Amino acid sequence: MKWTVHGERLVYESPWMSVALTDIEIPGERRFEHHVVRMPAEAAGAVIDDGSRGVLLLWRHRFTTDSWGWEIPAGRVDAGESPVEAAARETLEETGWQPGPLRPLGRYFPFNGSTDGVFNLFVGDSAEHVGEPADWYESERVEWVPWSVIGDEIEAGRIGDGLSLTALLWVAFRRSNS
Repeated sequence: MKWTVHGERLVYESPWMSVALTDIEIPGERRFEHHVVRMPAEAAGAVIDDGSRGVLLLWRHRFTTDSWGWEIPAGRVDAGESPVEAAARETLEETGWQPGPLRPLGRYFPFNGSTDGVFNLFVGDSAEHVGEPADWYESERVEWVPWSVIGDEIEAGRIGDGLSLTALLWVAFRRSNS
């Protein structure tokens, strides 16, 4: 059954997100306000898998969860930019490595019960080191993490963000079925 949207009231807005209360009705049931986080731009991330070296990851702290972990390079898709261009740009800015050609991995809604955010994932087979990361403040370090330890890092909770987990597990699934 499709829920009916009667309108929306903006509660908060910034360049990064907005929060709204949406007037919703479930057919044959009740009508109520539901909170929704609106994202003004899509996000894109890339798994750079260089066979012998492993996966290019960032070790970083997230203040929102007060946690440390490995993450794939990712960020917002800027106006006039395609998701694949954003994934390549973010990889270079955050790691100092220029990715080779990127292929689509998938597109998904990470928390579709409360937000309209969209993540676009890409995968590449190589990268060339071109210098220090422009966005040096994004991580404490950048490393090639071998595929042989990715599962252990996930189980230990050192890879715990949804974007990175989804991307890495998707690539691992494809690798295991090749």
